Amino acid sequence: YEKHHKVEILDEALIGAVNLSHRYINDRFLPDKAIDLIDEACARVKLRNSAKPEKIRELEKKMSKLEEEINKLTLEEKYEEASQKKAEYFDLQKELEKAQKAAKRVQSEISNVVDEDIIASLVQEWTGIPVTRMVEDEKKRLANLENEIHTRLVDQEEAVNTVADHIKKARAGLKDPKKPVGSFLFLGPTGVGKTELARTLAEILFGTEDALVRIDMSEYMEKFNVSRLVGAAPGYVGYEQGGQLTEIIRRRPYSVVLFDEVEKAHPDVFNILLQILDDGRLTDSQGRTVNFSNTIIILTSNLGSEFLNKTKKSVGFVGETEEESYENTKNEIMSQVKMAFRPEFINRLDDIIVFKPLSISQIKRIVDIMISRLEGRLKEKHISIQITEAAKDVIAKEGFDPVYGARPLRRVIERKIESPLANMIIEDTIKEGDTVIVDSKDDENLEIRKAAGELLKKRD
Repeated sequence: YEKHHKVEILDEALIGAVNLSHRYINDRFLPDKAIDLIDEACARVKLRNSAKPEKIRELEKKMSKLEEEINKLTLEEKYEEASQKKAEYFDLQKELEKAQKAAKRVQSEISNVVDEDIIASLVQEWTGIPVTRMVEDEKKRLANLENEIHTRLVDQEEAVNTVADHIKKARAGLKDPKKPVGSFLFLGPTGVGKTELARTLAEILFGTEDALVRIDMSEYMEKFNVSRLVGAAPGYVGYEQGGQLTEIIRRRPYSVVLFDEVEKAHPDVFNILLQILDDGRLTDSQGRTVNFSNTIIILTSNLGSEFLNKTKKSVGFVGETEEESYENTKNEIMSQVKMAFRPEFINRLDDIIVFKPLSISQIKRIVDIMISRLEGRLKEKHISIQITEAAKDVIAKEGFDPVYGARPLRRVIERKIESPLANMIIEDTIKEGDTVIVDSKDDENLEIRKAAGELLKKRD
């Protein structure tokens, strides 16, 4: 390969090709996949070194066009115009010679070496997994995993620490490598961060929220639907398409798999889950083995919701003094889990985590996170926004529901801030460079005004 492509292959590239292909490319076999990586990496380096700079291509294009014009003018006996075009042609020729000399100097400085970074970037293109980032920064990110999660998830210390500990053990090589990185059952009231934690893990560990695979278990309540997870049997419609679960993981083996409302699934679904949790693999309807050892399995359940709702209605906002109430709630939920799920299923999970209900102070922090995302979107339009504490209190008060947690917050922010701002931007009331202030004077309504003091909109 070195002779054919006229490049130098470092030992680290060979080692990287074997290790990275073994770890990230699961639908092919060694040594073929490592050899293909080396071959394509060599070809890429060769093409990069031999490619003409954009400036040279543009000059050659202009000269070719001028040459055609000169020939045409000469045939038409327009010698004076042809002479002018020739002068332009010679000027371009001199400019081209300078550009070629500069390109040669640059090319002499360009390395013809194939290293591990090139291999990693190729694997990233093939799989969609941010391999380069994972190789360089994984230890640093894992050491700081809890703090990174808390930039998007408020409190839930027990849940965050438990999940982070299991992920660190897996990445350190202390867990069974055949099993998933982690497997968890998330319980607790709605709107407290169960799905948000799954989404955050996908973003932090695998570089994108697209790495979250969400399976709604309410679609698998009937026995005849269960086969859709691994694919239809031979002879049935959809056999060629593969399973809704297995096909996604086969193509993207580094994912967070979220099984939502797992208690609604047909009992046969748990046989599939047992195989994933125990062996870290699953065979689809076409006989292909799909590797789940690089996935994080998260199951959510609404078991105990009725008990939680009764507790919240009687207690109100949860504070530090209500830890005992939380423990009682947790025990009640765990007893329901033991009645709802088979012991062999519960024992195969790494951990069962009960999320705490949110307090009003935590809701205010969630408001800050949501507002910071809005600030980011407005910043792209060169518009600044400032939201006073009084306005945040109004949003938190109206957006929190004891039963639905933080879910209504999104709608309140959309209705009271985003919708008015959208109208103002369209009407040119707010333009690039403006600063918008959101305030409240009466603890009930929001006022939106420019920093200069002009009242733009009042929302009740």
